[in-house]
Amino acid sequence: MYKYVAVLILLFSTNIIFSQGHGPLYGLQTPTLAKGGVDLNVAGMSLGTEGGSSYMLRYLFSYGITEDLQVNLTTPTMIEPLENAPRTRGNSNMPANSNIETSLWYRFFSNAFSVGKRFEGTAVIGVAAPTDDIRAGVNTSKSLHAAISTGYASRTWYAWLGGGYQYYFEKEHEQLGDLPYMSGVVGYRPDIFMGDYPKPDWRIFVESLAEFPGQNKYLGQQNYDDSRSKKLFVGPSFLGLYGTWGISVGGLVPVVQDLSPGAVKENYRVSLNLSYWL
Repeated sequence: MYKYVAVLILLFSTNIIFSQGHGPLYGLQTPTLAKGGVDLNVAGMSLGTEGGSSYMLRYLFSYGITEDLQVNLTTPTMIEPLENAPRTRGNSNMPANSNIETSLWYRFFSNAFSVGKRFEGTAVIGVAAPTDDIRAGVNTSKSLHAAISTGYASRTWYAWLGGGYQYYFEKEHEQLGDLPYMSGVVGYRPDIFMGDYPKPDWRIFVESLAEFPGQNKYLGQQNYDDSRSKKLFVGPSFLGLYGTWGISVGGLVPVVQDLSPGAVKENYRVSLNLSYWL
């Protein structure tokens, strides 16, 4: 518990912080920054399993190259790692994933069919380098990540659906299993928060994240069998905005865990983000 308190203290002592758009914590989304826009963020995260809990801070920096092309850099500070950590990611690179990652978001279409309403789609490609040498008893290597999302946004309702894939390279005849995943998000902005600044603005999201991690390979041979774990997480998140500042908080709990042999059972995921937009 004291480790989680330490995370919160570090969060609130950070001066410049970022959030990836005005959207969800875990699910893929579509908005990109305006040209020349800068986002800074720090997130405190915790993930609990049957074997213990992990705690970490994650810092993110984003820059709008054009209104449809955004570059991102994220780096972690691990406070308490897990010995047998599950592979996760989603929008926010959860605390089991202590990677440094750079990525590009490209919004390849956007159709503003009415005032304040639009359909759009965004593609993501990224490369990551681990900050640890061993993960779940396997040599950790660089990885590639690609994802795509599409959805609808208005002043009141939001909905995004997306999917992605992370691939780890082999290192010394060992390899972490790949990670296909999907996410879905529905959001609502109550009428009471429709006013302009300096009135606060709150949005509510229901998020879901499905993951299908593959088996690790030890010395060139796959561990156990070829089966994949199947996990589905669901939970709420809340986004509050005030001027150029924002705060997001939310959690996920598992509703489905069909695990392959050796996979760890998860209990929860929680995240708290503080944000500043330049």
